[in-house]
Amino acid sequence: MSSMTSTLLDGLVGQVVVVDLQSTYVCLGTLVAYDGDYLEIRDADLHDFRDSTATREVYIYDSARFGIRRNRARTLIRRDDVVAISRFEDISES
Repeated sequence: MSSMTSTLLDGLVGQVVVVDLQSTYVCLGTLVAYDGDYLEIRDADLHDFRDSTATREVYIYDSARFGIRRNRARTLIRRDDVVAISRFEDISES
């Protein structure tokens, strides 16, 4: 993801998203802005799976069922570490 702007990302600004990262982290929160290098996420849950027994899928599913566990008011995520980004409301609870 090297482009400064993206019409695809523009459609996600202001929405609660799930950002899957190449590393052992996942980030859930509101995408408020982005540039060529970073995504800015507010009211974020930045979760490190090294500190958990839950799989990525179970953690995200539980967050959809029980709510996001906010642990950051604001965080910047490097775009080159992003594997996928999706709307939180698109997480299937079944």
